[in-house]
Amino acid sequence: MLAWVGLVLVSVSQSTPSKSSLGALTLGALGVVYGDIGTSVLYALKEVFATGLIAFTPDNVLGILSLFVWTLTLIVSFKYVVLVLRADNNGEGGLVAMLALASTAVKDKPNLRRVLLVVGIFGTALFYGDGVITPAISVLSAVEGLQVFSPELSHWVIPLTLMILFVLFWLQKRGTGGIGKFFGPLTLVWFVVIASLGVSHIVTNPAVLWALSPHYAVAFIAGNPMTSFLILGALVLCVTGAEALYADLGHFGKAPIRLAWFSAVMPALILNYMGQGALLLSNPQAIENPFFLMAPEWAVLPLIGLATLATVIASQALISGAFSVTKQVIQLGFLPRLHIQHTSTKDTGQVYIPFVNWGLFVAIVLAVVLFQSSANLASAYGIAVTTDMLITTVLTFFVVRYAWRYPLWLCIAATGVFAVVDFFFFASNLLKLFEGGWFPLLIGATVFTFMVTWATGRELLAKRHSEESMDLSGFLDAVFAGPPARVEGTAVFLSPQVGTVPSALLHNLKHNKVLHEQNLFVSVHHHSVPWVGLDQRVRAQALGHNCWQVELNFGFKNEPDVPKALGLLSGHGCELEAMTTSYFLSRDTVIPSMNGGMAYWREKLFAQMHRNASGAADFLSLPNNAVVELGSKIAL
Repeated sequence: MLAWVGLVLVSVSQSTPSKSSLGALTLGALGVVYGDIGTSVLYALKEVFATGLIAFTPDNVLGILSLFVWTLTLIVSFKYVVLVLRADNNGEGGLVAMLALASTAVKDKPNLRRVLLVVGIFGTALFYGDGVITPAISVLSAVEGLQVFSPELSHWVIPLTLMILFVLFWLQKRGTGGIGKFFGPLTLVWFVVIASLGVSHIVTNPAVLWALSPHYAVAFIAGNPMTSFLILGALVLCVTGAEALYADLGHFGKAPIRLAWFSAVMPALILNYMGQGALLLSNPQAIENPFFLMAPEWAVLPLIGLATLATVIASQALISGAFSVTKQVIQLGFLPRLHIQHTSTKDTGQVYIPFVNWGLFVAIVLAVVLFQSSANLASAYGIAVTTDMLITTVLTFFVVRYAWRYPLWLCIAATGVFAVVDFFFFASNLLKLFEGGWFPLLIGATVFTFMVTWATGRELLAKRHSEESMDLSGFLDAVFAGPPARVEGTAVFLSPQVGTVPSALLHNLKHNKVLHEQNLFVSVHHHSVPWVGLDQRVRAQALGHNCWQVELNFGFKNEPDVPKALGLLSGHGCELEAMTTSYFLSRDTVIPSMNGGMAYWREKLFAQMHRNASGAADFLSLPNNAVVELGSKIAL
């Protein structure tokens, strides 16, 4: 049981930020990292008792509270804060980074690597299902406080929720730089308020603090094994958002995330749950909405306003995460290029993707209208979350075993407990499949189909190019045996494969019958690491006749700026002048075929995705007034 603790203790010491930056980063982490889990107090305890499976007795209330405390401790504190945060990929976290780290660690085992890629990509696809449910249930549960303030306002809950969500998504194109600086302070106020509400009820019934002992959780499980399993589907609501601890590792670092959790978030959550428990012990009828009923009557309306702000912040963090994850997945080659707008001149991580933004909004509106209440949405919430939790544990095992090279027994001991716990949460949530769990799974399965189809289609496309390609060196020797006319300037030919003749070059020679004075044949590689440094950005090889083979390397968090990268060749015999440089791109039109490498419907889907992908020029930061696209048709 203590093996995983030993695994953490043998880690090398990590650097921590200075005291001033540590405080600022910790405050920022409160707003971005913990917004989701911080708003779970609005609905988690209510939903556990709403299952109707638990007799309302003092021992049962203490047992449920103890389960909340030790679920937070085991899953969030031990698994994510202590162990998973160690599995950084060059300082970056998140399921994409973990997938890249695990797949790289087993690169000498191709079959295992292929399985891990499929599992990891499915987990990433499920993130979008979570991205739909989280804003819907969070904002809806906050606005439902109006029913506590005045039951006559019940019919306003759905319209107000949709209005708030629309404003939130409409503001995304403006970026979060301006309002983001208020996220941390506002979330800190939220945690102070929920902790204060909890304390105000704990003092009226201090006996509720006995629930801090694991004895009550163990006793409840022992006395009610089947009920305990069934309520796991609702209990998991208290840890939704735990994945954000790891996902935002690159933004804040380990120390601020850990400090924020242990000093503010965990104490505030436990105090609030204890306060709700104390209220229920004295007034079982408060189970209708224990969070808002904790507040005195005069404070309900301000609390609704603060809760709404907190849920908007939680939703904002997830929406921004969806943009970042999409950008990373595109660069890893699992989604087509999408139009990406940068909303900050300082932080390259702040991006806005219109297609993702409004696609999420439409799905969220559908969820709100379809499920109507946070209680109904709670049934849909757990499956995507617990699946991702289980996938994270599985990938962590392979990182610990193959990247860190710890003994097998220690790896199993370190991750086995979490795997068992995650599996039981996942299995319990499967029981809610037909009550709403199908919704995020349907979204995840749809995105997964797009991802796998795109990746497979790109492989088939590369195979066709390889079959039809010619060797670049031999081709140049033949061309310069009787060279065509040469014109001033530099031509940059983008080619997906190193050492092959770009189709754009063939079309240029066929139609224009000229070559530029200097020619660069450039292949862009995206690697499964977050960052590739400038010292590894460019590799160039002289081919003679003032021609160069150039390879550019980018991580999945680097901005693929081709002109800037080519500027690094200056002083190495290859000089580029921006005003006399032209970029030649091949624009393929994909034709599905009945005997291709995928099912015909998938080939048609890939062809449609390929057709609608945004231009390579924008994606590679090429100057629009210097790009020449030459098209061709290719059958899969």
